Amino acid sequence: MLSSGSMEDRLLIRELVDSYNDAVMRFDGDAWSSNWAEDAVWNLPGAGEIAGREAILTVWQGAMSAFSFVGFFASAGPIVVNGESATGTWYQQEFLHGKDGGKRAVTGRYQDAYTKTDGRWYFQRRDYEVLHAEVTEPA
Repeated sequence: MLSSGSMEDRLLIRELVDSYNDAVMRFDGDAWSSNWAEDAVWNLPGAGEIAGREAILTVWQGAMSAFSFVGFFASAGPIVVNGESATGTWYQQEFLHGKDGGKRAVTGRYQDAYTKTDGRWYFQRRDYEVLHAEVTEPA
């Protein structure tokens, strides 16, 4: 499948994902949560659907509290823009260093839905799937 829709909107969606990833790597919850629509849904393995920006932030902060370092990198699949909504696929590489000394390397895929409000794109929904994970237990 190829990307479609305006190049400007597709670039703005890429910048949304870049902003999200940058905030993850800086452990910046305010910046990270600002990328979500107020009524967004985040679907995570083991956690199910988390609804609403505030609830999403609370879950993210809990998860991030276990890590001393996170490397978080995205590779784009197709982005399809249709007016004020869009969908996209992202392949994510995660390098997670636990405060307990354990490490995980994860490859995952996000299937996204976006909404455009007042000229800005937001995540309306992110469905995450782990494609591969390697875990090193703490010493």
